[in-house]
Amino acid sequence: MKLEILTPDKKIFEGDIEAIKVPGSEGSFEALNNHAPIISTLEKGKIRIRTTEETKFIEIDGGVMEVNKNKIIVLSETAKE
Repeated sequence: MKLEILTPDKKIFEGDIEAIKVPGSEGSFEALNNHAPIISTLEKGKIRIRTTEETKFIEIDGGVMEVNKNKIIVLSETAKE
């Protein structure tokens, strides 16, 4: 899957991932390969990104996530590693 995490100022992350876990407004959830299309609002919290090499965490202050055809876009006002 392809992932992009964007803020108004810069691109925080771009790359291939195996899984992402996000703090959804209705509770945290994980998206894996071939996930059904979804748009979700996100709460303040940590995003967990799992790649083939590592697991990394990015702190966000809320935002929106779209999953469609193995491409994930996260838009957040602020984000930091």
